[in-house]
Parts: sequence; C-alpha cells; structure tokens
Amino acid sequence: MGQFRQISTFVEVVARGSLSAAARAEGIAPAMIGRRLDALEARLGVKLLQRTTRKLALTDEGAAFLEDCQRILAELAEAESAVSERSARASGHLLVSAPAGFGRRHVAPLLPSFLAEHRQVSVDLDLNDRVVDVVGEGVDVAIRIASLSDSNLVGVKLAANQRVVVAAPAYLKRHGTPRTLDELARHQCLAIGGAGSQRGWTFRDGGRIVTLKVGGNMACNDGAVLHEWALAGRGLAWRSLWEVGADIAAGRLVALLEQHAAPGNDIHAVFAQRRHLPLRIRAFVDFLRHAYAQPDYWGAVG
Repeated sequence: MGQFRQISTFVEVVARGSLSAAARAEGIAPAMIGRRLDALEARLGVKLLQRTTRKLALTDEGAAFLEDCQRILAELAEAESAVSERSARASGHLLVSAPAGFGRRHVAPLLPSFLAEHRQVSVDLDLNDRVVDVVGEGVDVAIRIASLSDSNLVGVKLAANQRVVVAAPAYLKRHGTPRTLDELARHQCLAIGGAGSQRGWTFRDGGRIVTLKVGGNMACNDGAVLHEWALAGRGLAWRSLWEVGADIAAGRLVALLEQHAAPGNDIHAVFAQRRHLPLRIRAFVDFLRHAYAQPDYWGAVG
C-alpha cells in the first residue's frame, strides 16, 4: 500500500505542478507529500524530480518512470471498472467496421451468436476495404489486418495471421513448385491490380523485408476473384491465411514459400482511447477473440 501511495503521489504532484497543490487535493500537509517523494526516490535509488521553491522539473529517469506509472494507474482504473461492471449487462448500439472479404467470412457469421448472448446490444456492420476514420466516423470497433501505427487508437490482437503464396495442386503439377523467391518470376502470379498497375508481394528475405513485383497475364482489384482463380489452377496467389486456411487444410490449395512469410498482417480490433470502455465493446472484442482462438476455427471456416 505504501509503494502504491508513493507512485500515485508522484503522478499527482507532476499533474498539479507543485507539492502544495497535490497536498491540498488530498487534504494533507505538503510535508507529507515531500516525505512520500523522498521515500520513493530512496527506494528506487534515482532522482525523479528536481525541486526548488518555485518549480518542479522531471529528470530523464522521472519522465520515463512517469509514463509507466500513468499506464499502471490507468490499467488499475480499467480493472476496477471491469470488476464493477461484471454483473451488469452489455447494452446499446455498436457500429463495427471490417474489411469486406474478412467481414463476410469471419464477422458476419458470428454476429447471431454474439447477439444471442447479449440481447440488449444491436450491431451495424459496415463492410468496406478503406481505412475508416474510427473517431471521425463514430466507429465503435474497426477490424484491421495490418501492423498498427495510429497512437490515437487502442489495438487488441484478435488472432495471428500471415500472407502466404498458394496454388492449386493442378497448377503445380503443370508448372512445378517454386522453391525460392527468384523462381516466382517464372510463374503466373495473380496480383491485385488497379489503375493499370499491380501491387507487389512482400516477403522476409533473410533479415530484410522485401517487396517483389510479380508478373502474370491476369490481375484483379477484388481479392475474392484472385482466390477463385487460384482454386481454378490459373496461377499463384498471395493471400491471407484467414481466407485460404480452409482450402489449405482440405488440400484444395498448397501453401508455398512459407519460410519467407512477412510479419505485420495480424488481425486486430481497434477503437478510440477511452477512460472507461463501454461494456458492449469489451464484450464484442472478447467474443471475437475467443471464437478465433478455437483450435479448429481457421481450418474449418473458409
């Protein structure tokens, strides 16, 4: 308890700008605040604050420690909120955004079960392939399949995912199996097209991440079409495991060059940063995470 009080006092002093202001907020003498800070610095063995009669200044160690303390206190507040709401029921409306292909296969089919468990929640599912403005468009939860970089959003990993090169057994029987990245140049590659250009395929090559321009006589801006072409033996496709996992498990497609699969394509739920996350959002994210964690899910759904 004493250690926690020291940490919370440190955060409060920095937030209010002085020992006296923090003391007034807590209703104790400034000397008591000073003793707590002294004890904290003595226990850590570092100086956290440069204190004068006129101002406070964080040391480098203090600035780093403050960030950790703020996170810990926020997580504690969130945990307390979760406990207090555990007996409550999720309610209200959810606006959920997801990539079209993924949403059709792996969000829409799960919604009836989620709503059966949470009868006071309603859901509007928006399927599109653009990156939505979560805050500006009022989206409660957005599903994204990529590495996350927006610091204004909170991301929760729902499942691991990677992109792999796949081909039908019939295609490989006719044209052979590529064993290296260089051999892709000798194959028909079914690439995402658009505006007269084709997007490259990204791989891990040793310690580097490389993007290769692939060639072929068929391209399309719809991933579902590329998937169907691959199943029909028209060439190699670079697709996410969430899309082709069941086909690989059933032998309809063969995964190739798996040792070169690049990172950064995991499946996340993202939402705006909030002090107290509504129970309906937590319930929905937990529901998806639990469903995707089932051992046979990705091989059974396709």
